[in-house]
Amino acid sequence: MDVRGVARWIQARAGSLPPVGRHGPAGAGEPQDEAARLEALRALADGIGTTLDEGTTCAELTRAAVRLAGGAAAVLRRGEHGATGYEAAAGTTDALPDARWAAAAVREAQPPTAGGPPRPWTGRPPGSPGLTVLCVALTSGADRYGVLVAARRGSPFTRTEAERLALLAERAASHIRHARSHELVDRTAGDLQRALLAEPGRPHPNLHVAIRYLPSGSSRVLVGGDWCETVRLHFGRTLLVVGDVMGHGLEAAVDMSAYRSALRYIASADLPPHRVLRQLDDIAAGEGGRRPATCLLARADPGRGRLTLSSAGHLPPLLIDGDGRAALLGVPVGPPLGTGFGGYESATHELAPGQTLVLFTDGLVERRGEDIDSSLARLAALRFTPGDGVDHILDTILARLDARHAEDDVAVLAARPQPRHGHLPEEAAAEPTAG
Repeated sequence: MDVRGVARWIQARAGSLPPVGRHGPAGAGEPQDEAARLEALRALADGIGTTLDEGTTCAELTRAAVRLAGGAAAVLRRGEHGATGYEAAAGTTDALPDARWAAAAVREAQPPTAGGPPRPWTGRPPGSPGLTVLCVALTSGADRYGVLVAARRGSPFTRTEAERLALLAERAASHIRHARSHELVDRTAGDLQRALLAEPGRPHPNLHVAIRYLPSGSSRVLVGGDWCETVRLHFGRTLLVVGDVMGHGLEAAVDMSAYRSALRYIASADLPPHRVLRQLDDIAAGEGGRRPATCLLARADPGRGRLTLSSAGHLPPLLIDGDGRAALLGVPVGPPLGTGFGGYESATHELAPGQTLVLFTDGLVERRGEDIDSSLARLAALRFTPGDGVDHILDTILARLDARHAEDDVAVLAARPQPRHGHLPEEAAAEPTAG
């Protein structure tokens, strides 16, 4: 098909839009009262752009176009090699013209204009008597996202209908631009977060560690500031960390990186967990604009069978014994990091061979409308098969709590002492007991 020739033929025969009320009735079901017309138009516009999903926005646009003018409507996309076909078709779709004809006609009859978006254009496809097609470019600023193609048999589109369809198309294009900008920021934040989570510190060989990170259920949901970390300390000890920066998106991921870098620096001084949190809080509170964050520190000392915990507004960890039974560990809870209030304390527990410690962010357990105590009780009620590895334990927790459909991001870390033959290393035997 010579689509350029067809387009020129259509351009030569395409008439201007008729004035309202002269060459056909108003739109299907069009209210006669001006206030009612505006209210109906406002209702249609409000139904466009209800999500950050571009495909959903296009579907909302075409459904609104059909409700406004009847017939059929679809969005025509253009790729590098021409039209890619219709998307989000609605109404009596057999009335839509050939997508190649529509693409060529729009390209030839409606060249880009400076100083404003292209005007609506109407035409009649060859071989389709009684069919009128109206095309409106989806433009926002200098960006073009496709064309809204509306078609119906019988009366041609009125000028009022064309103007209203153009308004709906403009609204949809604005939401598409916002969705693409959001997707870019979301992807950048995700790349940053995955890069950070992909390289946690290395624990001592006497501790087996596994980490999982899951973005929230929808792939379009904003990336959050959840993170896990392990820091190797002296005397065979490892500092285990899980944190959650408040909010989502690139800003939360950047603040998460800042918290993580500061924690590594502070932890290198081998301070007790509550003093690490105190210094982190002082640093974050002194930096304007830093988002608050919750954080849980667990200093694991497998050689001495000791676990020291300290929390900054974070949920308590789970301890799974060798028989597969689980229980939450008590930990003093201080204010979130970045508030400047301080007041952190530590608690010490036993950590025996065969036991597994699980640290997690609130996205693992929290559910809309459910009390947090009930959520934690559901986690503590889980039972595990004795001898399961830390990776299998994490997979079991994520599956039983349906974490892949959680409304928030999920970061979870599991650690288990690794038995080593022989006695404690000399450096562990010489470790000072204070701390």
